[in-house]
Amino acid sequence: MQKWYGSSAICINKHGELLMVLQGKPDENKLWATPSGGKERGETFEECCVREVREETGYIVEIEDKIYVKQNEFVEVHYFFAKVVGGSRNFQDPDQLIYDIAWKSIEELKSLELSFPEDRPYLINILRNLRDNGVELDET
Repeated sequence: MQKWYGSSAICINKHGELLMVLQGKPDENKLWATPSGGKERGETFEECCVREVREETGYIVEIEDKIYVKQNEFVEVHYFFAKVVGGSRNFQDPDQLIYDIAWKSIEELKSLELSFPEDRPYLINILRNLRDNGVELDET
């Protein structure tokens, strides 16, 4: 089995909420995840992240920092802090797998059904640290 490479965006608005998408194939249970997807040939992980956010949510983002790489023998996903700099909430996923786009709070994140439940503690910790350290967040 060939290893899958992709990127995921951590976008947080001025209310300390995380940008998430509800996704799944038509016959599957729909689950929440940060905007993410597979890296295309010739694309950097940063370019992949920006493209996936635009495709899945309609928002235009700039990469601020690489924060984490999750990998095992099957996948390698690069997580980036990304700042929304334009666009607007818009379903335009070419794969037609996105069913909702929403900003989710720490409390909501605790109970959401996630595509990648192993990410929950990490995502909650990011939101908590930003809130507790008074980091200036996106105007979105």
